[in-house]
Amino acid sequence: MGRFLLRRAINYVVLVFLAATLTYFIAASALEPIVNYLQKHPQPPIHTIHNLLQAQNLDPDTPVAVRYWRWLTHVLHGDFGRTYTGDSVSSEMGRRIFVSTELLFLATLLSAVSGVAFGAWNALRQYRPSDQASTVISYGILATPIVVIAVTLQTVDNWFGSPIEYIGMYDPNAHGAVAIVLSNMQHLILPTLTLWLLQVTLFSRFQRSTMLDVLGADFLRTARAKGLTVRQAVIKHGLRTAVIPVMPLLVYNIILLFTGATFTETVFAWHGMGEWLISSIQNNDVNATAAIGVFTAGLVLVAGLISDMVYAALDPRVRA
Repeated sequence: MGRFLLRRAINYVVLVFLAATLTYFIAASALEPIVNYLQKHPQPPIHTIHNLLQAQNLDPDTPVAVRYWRWLTHVLHGDFGRTYTGDSVSSEMGRRIFVSTELLFLATLLSAVSGVAFGAWNALRQYRPSDQASTVISYGILATPIVVIAVTLQTVDNWFGSPIEYIGMYDPNAHGAVAIVLSNMQHLILPTLTLWLLQVTLFSRFQRSTMLDVLGADFLRTARAKGLTVRQAVIKHGLRTAVIPVMPLLVYNIILLFTGATFTETVFAWHGMGEWLISSIQNNDVNATAAIGVFTAGLVLVAGLISDMVYAALDPRVRA
């Protein structure tokens, strides 16, 4: 088990390095940070612009390979450079990771648990009215862009006189720790519901499919023949087997949602990692874009290791 995970970890580390390298070269080649200075009024002298870019390791006159080596050397020491505004990329990334974590933790936890439960329940009630209704609703949600879901929830809230505040992390007029916490909890409702609707639908459809395969398996019939009820056989033997193929999907979706909730964070004005990716590209921010690439690649590593561990815990054949 330990050697298996070690081999996988080494593979993931190599992939993270390659992904981070590719991200930097693409960002450094495609983005043009010099535009941020050329658009200023009054425009600084051109030699001043190049000096500023040189200080940030962004001067286009310097070969990309040289810039990459400088960037990599600093990254290995924990320094991701400066943003286009001169702020520390590492500090900004730390703040935004906290924002994304707060937004996504509850949504992903609820999505995983309820998605597996709904999928298994629908499989046990195959072709019944509840299963058919769930299928229609699920495909409707999956076919709807998440931006539309978010705006629809906002519109419904506005129809009822906006009882739920949803823009930003909390009301800037709230004073005191208790008031800020209560306001923060209220602002979490609609974005959490947006993410939950999409994720629970996706997870439940996959879980229903794998559960249907398990319900007709020989080992489940054997468990029934030994005297277990349908519920006992499904919960004790069927669900554990049916959830194995779904676990990689669950883990990767949950982990990668940190940078994948771009539209949700933008619509609800949560300044997390997803929203930062869009703004960094728009502002030709090479260092920030590269840092987000490294963070995303690291998430893939973490998701892969967690997926392997969970898979090995559920399937003894992997441990062997």
